[in-house]
Amino acid sequence: MLELKQVSFDVSADGQEKEIIRGIDLTIPDNKLVVVTGPNGGGKSTLARLIAGIEMPTGGQILLDGEDITGLSVTERARRGIGFAFQQPVRFKGIRVLDLIRIAAGRHLSVADACRYLSAVGLCAREYIDREVNASLSGGELKRIEIATVLARKCVLSVFDEPEAGIDLWSFQNLIEVFRHMRETIKDSSILIISHQERILNIADEIIVLKDGEIIDRGSRDDVLPALIGTAAAVRRCERNGFEEGEDALW
Repeated sequence: MLELKQVSFDVSADGQEKEIIRGIDLTIPDNKLVVVTGPNGGGKSTLARLIAGIEMPTGGQILLDGEDITGLSVTERARRGIGFAFQQPVRFKGIRVLDLIRIAAGRHLSVADACRYLSAVGLCAREYIDREVNASLSGGELKRIEIATVLARKCVLSVFDEPEAGIDLWSFQNLIEVFRHMRETIKDSSILIISHQERILNIADEIIVLKDGEIIDRGSRDDVLPALIGTAAAVRRCERNGFEEGEDALW
């Protein structure tokens, strides 16, 4: 279980302090899929980076299963089981998909074991296992390979920052199925997703709405989602986020 206690994050700009995250109290329970949503600039990605250890809070505490990890680096948090998937996965010229999965796992995996992780994210392992993680891969392929590396690490908490960013509609629908499968099959592990997308919110156990660095609403999907869909922002979602007609970005 992850706990945030009065976590804050300030930055200095032009000689002034700006609050990005404002005294957040938050619990991510075990075996849950939690989605954080809200307007652009509300602090969602910053919150994800604070949890992963990419940024350090300027106030408050972060606890993982009762251990204070506030001062731990991203590497130390990764060793304790926190995985992080970026909006734009990194490409590694010269590194094969097999090598990347083995590095993520932190142990030697057989080709058959690595292939199982690729199959779990909907990729034909035979076609991808020896490919380089380079520009020949599409955004959707990279996203799913990155999720395969998270699966290989067997994280206690997997954090995904806007996984829908930069991928086509077909790949996005496949990602939904991957997250649904993760939620249903992986035990003793939690998933935290930063997203604007209604279809991702629809598979959440809990939705947290973040605005101006503060939590303004939280609860079950059935309690929170209807109010979000009814906002004016939802009416303008396609135009503001550049999705094709029929897409479902809420903010």
